[in-house]
Amino acid sequence: MPVRVKTTMRKHFASVRSLSLLSFGLVTATLFAPAVWAQQSAPETISDILPDAPSIASASSAVDPQQSTSAPAPHQDPQQKRIFGVLPNFRSVTAGAQLPPQNVKEKFITATEDSFDYSSFILAAMVAGEADLAKDTPEFGGGGVGYGRYFWHSFADQTSENYLVEFIIPSIMHEDTRYYSLGKGGFAKRAGYSLSRAFITKTDAGKTTFNSSEIFGAGISAGISNLYYPGRERTVGNTIDKWGVSVGIDTASFFVKEFYPDIYHLIFHQTVQPQTTP
Repeated sequence: MPVRVKTTMRKHFASVRSLSLLSFGLVTATLFAPAVWAQQSAPETISDILPDAPSIASASSAVDPQQSTSAPAPHQDPQQKRIFGVLPNFRSVTAGAQLPPQNVKEKFITATEDSFDYSSFILAAMVAGEADLAKDTPEFGGGGVGYGRYFWHSFADQTSENYLVEFIIPSIMHEDTRYYSLGKGGFAKRAGYSLSRAFITKTDAGKTTFNSSEIFGAGISAGISNLYYPGRERTVGNTIDKWGVSVGIDTASFFVKEFYPDIYHLIFHQTVQPQTTP
């Protein structure tokens, strides 16, 4: 296959991988956007404008006895562990919830859950299947053996990225890896907030900071992948593609996590309840 055609196909399918989850989020959220938008009756306050409004909102809600009685316990994970029982949701925190800072052990546990939950194997299988069909890495060959190579490479990619983004870099930089839902305001405001979390996060002390865990962790993971991919695939362009795919998927997942409680409520007419990992 000519090099130019192969390069074009690679870029095309890399874009498909990075945008697939985002497309799902955009479609589902857009379908329910009118209902979500209708909930924005209260005027914006200073806490709505600041990037880490959830922490400020939680502090103010603690003053309200009616709200504080329904708040989750300090050590309780207030979100379901999986979105619709499939997509991993271990890092989500309900808007207004007050949780203690993450310690190193908790960051390691979260990365491990995201890496070895059954849904992780499903995601790796899907990515491997798409890459196999596209012949993204011709050196892997075809058939069952070829698919097996695609699978373990995909699984290694996502596992490396999970541990760097959710455990190693956050432990070094003292960053909180959890996604704090905004949970209020208009659709555009909440969508913008969720997408910005790829670049903005909280420190363990609760301050706003650049999300070096996401950006640098995904980049380092993409670089590490060159150690186990065929020599011809170890190019700067391919490394940047993998970096972009990882950040794109994580950004899309933040978008879905922000609106999942609203979608769940509209479908099942009940509030998302905590769910423990079996």
